[in-house]
Amino acid sequence: MARSDYIFTSESVSEGHPDKVSDQISDAVVDLMIDKEPEARVACETLTTTDRVVLAGEVRCRPMYDLAEHATTHGWAPGSLEAIEDAVRSTVKDIGYEQEGFHWRTLDLQNFLHGQSTEIAQGVDAGGEGSNKDEGAGDQGIMFGFACDETPELMPATLHYSHRILKRLADDRKGRKVAFLEPDAKSQVTLRYVDGMPQRAEAVVVSTQHAAGYHEGAKEAELKSYVRDVIAAELPDGWVDDKTVFHINPTGAFEIGGPDGDAGLTGRKIIVDTYGGAAPHGGGAFSGKDPTKVDRSAAYITRYMAKNIVAAGIGKRCTIQLSYAIGVSEPLSLYVDLGSDPQVDPAKLENWLRERVRLTPRGIREHLNLNKPIYQKSAAYGHFGRTPDGDLFPWERTDLVDELKSAF
Repeated sequence: MARSDYIFTSESVSEGHPDKVSDQISDAVVDLMIDKEPEARVACETLTTTDRVVLAGEVRCRPMYDLAEHATTHGWAPGSLEAIEDAVRSTVKDIGYEQEGFHWRTLDLQNFLHGQSTEIAQGVDAGGEGSNKDEGAGDQGIMFGFACDETPELMPATLHYSHRILKRLADDRKGRKVAFLEPDAKSQVTLRYVDGMPQRAEAVVVSTQHAAGYHEGAKEAELKSYVRDVIAAELPDGWVDDKTVFHINPTGAFEIGGPDGDAGLTGRKIIVDTYGGAAPHGGGAFSGKDPTKVDRSAAYITRYMAKNIVAAGIGKRCTIQLSYAIGVSEPLSLYVDLGSDPQVDPAKLENWLRERVRLTPRGIREHLNLNKPIYQKSAAYGHFGRTPDGDLFPWERTDLVDELKSAF
């Protein structure tokens, strides 16, 4: 039987964290190429370190890269490399890095992107055995989606409030409400659960990069007072009390941060990106991948289905797993878990979902309208629990709720 009273923790990192800088750059490249060709294939990995960004990976985007047409320029159409560089520098600028060790204007960019493997392309595009001419999955793997009733966004509360604290710091920094914050930051929220629901904050950890001198004396006190006020404002009323433990910049000075303080890589914050450890993870990262990659698109559709199930009142928690084989279009399995006391037979839900949602790679993209340049916005503060806005975050829609209520 699942525990009802316990303490649980999740962490988040800011848009200025070196791994998140890498994620946002990779997704800026994805958006650039999908904007040029909606069916583009992109697998872009980014390394960030002191005043340097390195891109590597495979692409297929004929308006930008076509080896047959542009052999004399190594496959790149005129202006394409410049467009990629502009995307990289503008991403770093938007994050706010204008530091001696990492500056959007002076950083050295090395671009090792090249054409997609023809062997991968033929298996995926052809759709594989038994595919009914639908394209196959870009790789094998398992993907999980999750939703719970702990917050209005149907997300684990520990992760949701970890994100909110850092987003508030970033908004205040960019809005110049405070002058001492720099882009790199991390948070961690520990909550006590009673009868399966969060009740209060046991501990909150925030480490934020800061301007010179804000680690001692009156300046340190100002920074810590500000952060505590942010925590109190972003957590629900009554959750912070005199027993809540705060650790704000516990190591002292944090002036050297971002890629200058630690190297960053795409895909190293997959738990921050998803459910903060409250649900399983299939292991695949999202950023840098176009939506034909099921690591990304299938994780989005499982979140979409799980969220609709919880929003329909069918369960307080829902975990969904999908699995795929490379080059095969239909998923190998669909699994629904409603927790220890399901009110609906999960097997019936599985059958209903298979009939209602086409779970091939192309079916997922068409259902959620994923062939659009919408990914850079998702690369910081979590891919899930966000507010759908036009084309953005379509996997957060709850447009199956009425149908689910009628069916179950």
